[in-house]
Amino acid sequence: MHNRVVAFAPGRVEILGNHTDYNEGVVLSAAIDCGVTASVHRLRQRQIEVSSQTNQRTASAHLDELSPSATEPWANYCFGVIRELMAVRWPVLGLGIEIASDLPVGAGLSSSAALEVATAFAAIDLANWSLPPMKIAQLCQKAENEFVGVKCGLLDQASSIFGEDNRAILLDFRSIAAQTYQLPDGVSLLLLNSGIPHALTGGEYNERREQCQAAAAALQVTALRDTTTTQVLNSDLDPLVKRRALHITGENERVFAGREALLAGDVDAFGELMFASHESSRHNFENSTPNLDALVEIAKSTNGVIGSRLTGGGFGGSTVSLIRSEVAQKIIDSMQKKYLRATGAQCSAILTRPSQGARILRRD
Repeated sequence: MHNRVVAFAPGRVEILGNHTDYNEGVVLSAAIDCGVTASVHRLRQRQIEVSSQTNQRTASAHLDELSPSATEPWANYCFGVIRELMAVRWPVLGLGIEIASDLPVGAGLSSSAALEVATAFAAIDLANWSLPPMKIAQLCQKAENEFVGVKCGLLDQASSIFGEDNRAILLDFRSIAAQTYQLPDGVSLLLLNSGIPHALTGGEYNERREQCQAAAAALQVTALRDTTTTQVLNSDLDPLVKRRALHITGENERVFAGREALLAGDVDAFGELMFASHESSRHNFENSTPNLDALVEIAKSTNGVIGSRLTGGGFGGSTVSLIRSEVAQKIIDSMQKKYLRATGAQCSAILTRPSQGARILRRD
């Protein structure tokens, strides 16, 4: 029996397929090489005590009275996961949870899902218990939906769990399945943080979700996965709702085209799909920002950039660019200078490749 378990869960980057997860669609994503580490040890009392190296704060709650903390909202991601574990008969024990992260918060790289998954992996392992990987992803999603109050889809948690080195993950949110596809050699993923944090607890995310549901209802389909761009174009949907639906159908179609491009080793075709995805976010879904648009425009004219788009929920955060690894530093230097000139803002860079998903680092 172990007294302490340390688990790591990576952040994720969504490469193609934006806001498709809650529409029962498809997405191509990847786990990245930075994330959240949760060190979990047993406590004798029925308490959860959480401390964060990132914000130097602590929070605690009694296991029998787990409710969202208004004063320490960051801890709710951990509390919510523990409550969901208790609901599926996890052999309950008091826990001390120490959190460390090298993921920038608000960059759209899903630090919240990484925190949930790292907590779940460590708590399950410490109890010498097990759950199938997709069940863990769904449990973490439920914690964020119901305990934290963000109606996120399953993308972030599943990407954090199913990541593999140098492979993109195709997640199908209807069949709830994951497959991975090799990225060609010589390419990397460049994440540029626009410097404008995104906050998904704001109303825009839930509003977009409601608009997608309204479109599906008006088209008399279960979800937007069941229709096509052509059918939406030919419909008499409200113009705003039509644009939202066109984003989702277009993204699903681009993901399947992206899979074919990866199988054919055609990185240029894949890059064009990324640029088209961003244009749809900008025009149809309106979840981009002037700063994200500036980054994508700069990417288009930068030698060695193959494709670029916003990643994550949007409304701030980061762009992801597929770039040629050999000129990575030149690309970073050039884009940062041009961005500063264009916007007066700094953008921080993370150069990464698709990486291994959540795992146990050690048991003591």
